Amino acid sequence: MSDYRHGLHEVGDGVHAWLQPDGGWGLSNAGLVAGDGASLLVDTLFDLRLTQEMLDGMRHLTAAAPIGTVVNTHANGDHCYGNSLVPEARIVASEAAAEEMGEVGPARLASLVTNAAQVDPVLDSWVQAAFGPYDFDGIEVRPPTETFSGALALEVGGRRVELHEVGPAHTAGDVIAHVPDAGVVFTGDILFHRGTPVMWSGPIENWIAACDRITELAPAAVVPGHGPLTDVDGVAESRAYLAYVRDEVAARAEAGMGYLEAAYDIELGEFADLEAPGRIVVTAHAMYRTLVPAEPATDVVTLFTQMAHYEAQLRAGRPAAGASGFD
Repeated sequence: MSDYRHGLHEVGDGVHAWLQPDGGWGLSNAGLVAGDGASLLVDTLFDLRLTQEMLDGMRHLTAAAPIGTVVNTHANGDHCYGNSLVPEARIVASEAAAEEMGEVGPARLASLVTNAAQVDPVLDSWVQAAFGPYDFDGIEVRPPTETFSGALALEVGGRRVELHEVGPAHTAGDVIAHVPDAGVVFTGDILFHRGTPVMWSGPIENWIAACDRITELAPAAVVPGHGPLTDVDGVAESRAYLAYVRDEVAARAEAGMGYLEAAYDIELGEFADLEAPGRIVVTAHAMYRTLVPAEPATDVVTLFTQMAHYEAQLRAGRPAAGASGFD
């Protein structure tokens, strides 16, 4: 499970993962399930160039088994912006993901890359690193053609692929894809292996339950939405982070702290080395909207700005705990 190279990796009989190190913002994983004369693609990528590169890299498999179905595990652009490059395939997603798709479209991200410097210089530096490498021009997101709620079993060239809706958690409509005959689960962004989870929706209890659901399926291989291949041990690591943050944020909400103050006050401890630690700001905000009924929604640009400042303070060698303001 330690072979973390860019490109295609076989993770089970006729089941492949497409990996994009280092798994940071926009560098998501995808997958291919090949059956007899047909294939299923789990997720497309953040822009057309990356998606086309992936499709080209799979062509030796899909020439005899064309992609007839695409599953979008959720609505974030790095898992669906390339849908238009598989125009003949049906696209399947949860009803909630289909409703959420397009809320932060490619044009808005392109505008953020262009205009972040006018908002905040620290935000601009963060945005250029996170989203600057991608080309959002010309992307027209092809929406799902079929939706479901709960669970759905698909047949792909004689193989069964089971879709389980586990959201709202990371987003409103998270789905995992289980290939029983290969012992493989594609988690979407329910798993950021070796990276910090970011919760846009919640509740966090649903996310923890989703980790438990994956473990119950007892897969031999787990393909995370971001990061290297893993197994149920990697799922346990992510679950431990979520449980820790759940308890730490709840305690600070009860003590009367605001979500940003709470995020800065939490000592990350054993989780401090995870990639993108500033995502705790977004997760704390999502939790507060449940824990503190009067907590207003914060727009995504403000959340990005708060993450950027949090991580800038960490890089400067100043501990986050107790420092709830911007530099």
